[in-house]
Amino acid sequence: MDHFKQISTFVEVIARGSLSAAARTEGIAPAMVSRRLDALEERLGVKLLQRSTRQLALTDEGTAFLEDCQRILADLENAEAAVSERSARASGHLTISAPAGFGRWHVAPLVPSFLAEHRDVTITLSLSDRVVDLIGEGIDVAIRIAAMNDSSLVGVKLADNQRVVVAAPDYIRRHGAPQSLAELARHNCLAISSDGSQRGWTFRQNGKNVILKVAGNMECNDGEVLHHWALAGKGLAWRSMWEVGSEIASGQLVTVLDDHAAPGNDIHAVFAQRRHLPLRIRVFVDFLRRAYAAPEYWRKP
Repeated sequence: MDHFKQISTFVEVIARGSLSAAARTEGIAPAMVSRRLDALEERLGVKLLQRSTRQLALTDEGTAFLEDCQRILADLENAEAAVSERSARASGHLTISAPAGFGRWHVAPLVPSFLAEHRDVTITLSLSDRVVDLIGEGIDVAIRIAAMNDSSLVGVKLADNQRVVVAAPDYIRRHGAPQSLAELARHNCLAISSDGSQRGWTFRQNGKNVILKVAGNMECNDGEVLHHWALAGKGLAWRSMWEVGSEIASGQLVTVLDDHAAPGNDIHAVFAQRRHLPLRIRVFVDFLRRAYAAPEYWRKP
């Protein structure tokens, strides 16, 4: 029980932004919050928070631990809700936001099946590549493919994600496969650009993430276009596995430079609060997690 209190207090401190605010929420003294954090760090043997009188800052270890703790607490709430509300039915309107490409491919196709299971729920799905304001725009749950850096939101990991460099087999036959990052300079790289500026490709080299600007004869601000150009054998493209996994499985695309693949931005469902989450949100998030957990899901055409 003490371990659980330490974890829940740690999450509450980050969500509230201060020890005193977390103490008020939990109905305990700030000194008790501080003792729980000290005990947690001592038990784990790592520093989770840099604390001063004015601000809190997560360490790298604290950031990673926070995501796991949020997921554990969310899972516990879901388990409790499933038991206490077994006879209840999800109902009401659900407003969902998702990135445009991912939403078209991996959210929109699942909505009819979800609604077939939960006939008292209605859904509005909004697809946009901008980061939406959940509270200001009335979004119940947003799908995000990124590291969870916003401590004011609650995130539940839905699936792993990794970016890989891919090309059509025909392109590899004609130009060969790059064996090092330096060899990218002699390849036609299909890069994404926006507002006249190219986004670099991120790799892992000598234990560090490096961002490389690449060159090629075609750029586009739409990732799906780059995907189709790569399938047509026009060059190398740096794409997410959620986008190209089925073509890799079928042999339409092959990966290169796998040893340099950087850690991926995982797929999360985020919402503005963890407590008293409506059943319709919980069952929708759980529905996506179950769908994405099936290994064959990402390989299907």
